[in-house]
This record gives sequence, C-alpha cells and structure tokens, in this order.
Amino acid sequence: MVLISTRVPDTSVRRLAATLYGYAFLSDLVLLYPLYALLFSDTGLSVWQISALFAVWSAAGLVLELPSGAWADTVSRRLLLCLAPLCAAAGFALWVLVPSYPAFAAGFVLWGAGGALRTGALEALVFTELDRGGAAGRYARVIGRARTAEVLAVMASIALAGPVFAWGGYPAVGAASVLVCLLAAAVATGFPEHRAADVPAGAAARVPGGPGEGRGWWGSLRCGLAEVRADARVRRAVLLVAVVTAVWDAVGEYVPLLARESGVAESTVPLLVLLVWAGVTVGGLLAPVGERWGRRGLAGLLALAASALAAGAGVGRPAGFVLIAVAFAAFQLATVLTGARLQASITGPGRATVTSLAGMGTDLTIVGVYGAYGLVATAAGNRAAFVWAAVPYLAVAALVALGRRARA
Repeated sequence: MVLISTRVPDTSVRRLAATLYGYAFLSDLVLLYPLYALLFSDTGLSVWQISALFAVWSAAGLVLELPSGAWADTVSRRLLLCLAPLCAAAGFALWVLVPSYPAFAAGFVLWGAGGALRTGALEALVFTELDRGGAAGRYARVIGRARTAEVLAVMASIALAGPVFAWGGYPAVGAASVLVCLLAAAVATGFPEHRAADVPAGAAARVPGGPGEGRGWWGSLRCGLAEVRADARVRRAVLLVAVVTAVWDAVGEYVPLLARESGVAESTVPLLVLLVWAGVTVGGLLAPVGERWGRRGLAGLLALAASALAAGAGVGRPAGFVLIAVAFAAFQLATVLTGARLQASITGPGRATVTSLAGMGTDLTIVGVYGAYGLVATAAGNRAAFVWAAVPYLAVAALVALGRRARA
C-alpha cells in the first residue's frame, strides 16, 4: 500500500530512523527503573501499598490508551511524542521531591499517560512517514531496531543506576531520569510529520465513520473503531498483535524466578536474565530477515519460539536458558512483524486509534496472563508455568498457518 505517489529522498527516511532510534533509547534510559521499588520501600510503603501503585500504573495505561490514540489522529503526533516524556519527567520529579504515597500514585498516572501518548502516535507517525517516502517495506526493520534501542537503554539504565545512586542517592538518580526525559522530548521535535499524506485516495469511502463523517477527537475515535469493525483483516491483525505481544511480555517478568528455580546461586541469576535480554536484542535486529515472510513463515517462527520456550524451561537447568533466549529472540521478531502487518492493513485515517486499540488489547491480555501464570506457578512451579505459556503460541501458529481454513 502506498498512501501518495510523491517520492521522498532516502535522506529523509534516514533522518526519521535516526530520530526514532535516539528517541527510543532516551525514552527508556530511566535510571529509576531498577530502583523505584526500593524508593517506595525506603519511604515506608508496605508491600500491598506498592502493589496498589502498580495497579494504578496499569489502570492509567488502560484507561488512557485508546483516547490518546484518537487524539493522535486529531492533533500533531509529533507534539504528543514531545509531551510523552515530559509527563514521565514530571512524575519522576514528584517521586524524588515529595516522596509519599500520593506523589508516587500521581507519578504513575503521569508515567502511564506518557506511555499512552507515545504508543499509537509513534508507530502511526513512523509508518506514515516511511510510506510517504516510498519505504513502507522498511517499517519492520526500522521498528525492530527501535525496539533494540529500547532494550539497550534498559540494560544501560540497570548498569548506570548503581554508580549514580552510590554517588548521590535517590535525588541524583531522579535528576538523571528527568534529564533523559527532557532530552527525549527535545529529540522528538526532530520528527518529520506530513499529516496530509495520512489518508490514501478513496480510503475514506471504504471506511465507515471516515473523515467526512466527523472531525475532532470523537470523530477520530469513531473512525478508528469503525475500521476495526468493518475490516476483518485489520481486526485479525489487532488480535494477533495483542496475543503475540502479551504472553511473552508478561512471562518475561518471571525470568528471575525461573532462573533461581534452576538451582543457580543468587549472584548468577542476573547473568541468566541478561542472556535472555540479549536474545530480545538480537530478535529486534533480525527484523529485515522476516520482512518478506508470509503467513507460513510467521507461523513457523511462532512454533519455533514456543518449542524453544517449553524445552528451555522444561529442562530445569541453567543450560536451558540458551533455548529461552532463542525463544525470546523469536518472540521479539514476531512482535515486530505482527506490528508491521497491522500498520500495512490500516487504510483509514484512524491509524493511531487502531494502533492504540491493539495496545489496549495487549495490556488487557497481559493482566490475564499474570493471573493465569500465578495460578499455574502456585500449583506446579515456575517451570510448569513457562511451559504452559508456550501453548497459546502453538495454537496461534496453527491458526496463522491454516489461514482462511482456520478463519472459516
């Protein structure tokens, strides 16, 4: 699909990619990541209060995800990408300036708002600008590298947090987190944006609730939801993104528990976790390999990932984490590819709204996976829970491989 015929030089595409990579890296280079739970505990919060804060964080993202996507289809997406890290910066500043339960809760609401502002707007802007430059086929590799930049930023924040904390305590870590958010906002001003190219000729006629039926936030929301209802291809892509992304994202939080259950010393657990994150990094870089794959290629990738996850976890030994790293690399690649398929399937003006709907579906699915994991792990242990997490991917792989026959 090509939105307009105007050809934009490769220099513009390279500029977009460079801005995206810088923005992605700085947005996740938050030194408070590995320490905020300790900050809450040192302030005197109990475990249940900390858990309640996490619930506030999740709720904020869920409630704001879809409205922010509709907003991104109404106003400048570049503006929202500038505002997103500023919201997070305000939340982090609250945490270190007035550490208290209300401040922590407000900070999580701001952080959740920033994440919601970023989700739909970023992917919609990147795909639109690449399509304008005749480079929509590069979307998977560009987003894959951006995901890798995010992972590297998280790893860097873990490495830097300790020395910065030793030097200046929570105020220094908080100040560094605010600073990188401000830098991310500054980088976001460099995103190109040509919203006139966002709707292909004739697309409005094919999408119920198109631009002719209403303007503004409410019109954008209705238009995006109408496209999902009317277009089975878009609807399937939204569901596929939610399932493929959610399960491995959720169980990834339990990798340290699985590592400890494998019998290694506590000091070795971070090394096994790092191995898995290295797999995620490689998966993002492999996006160019999968750009031309059809549904059978994607199905094979999901089947490979599920098999590696089940085998690696089922071994119950540290060596199994090599297979788990392979699985997470494949999951990351599958996430990038399904996201690219979603963007390619959207033809109407509600691109950010549809993308945010997929993000909201992912968040809801993650909550369900958390609950299911807890039940299985409580009854049979973490190994069994990781093996269980592979089952949905085998089912999805079969459905994707069968294609039309499965849908019938």
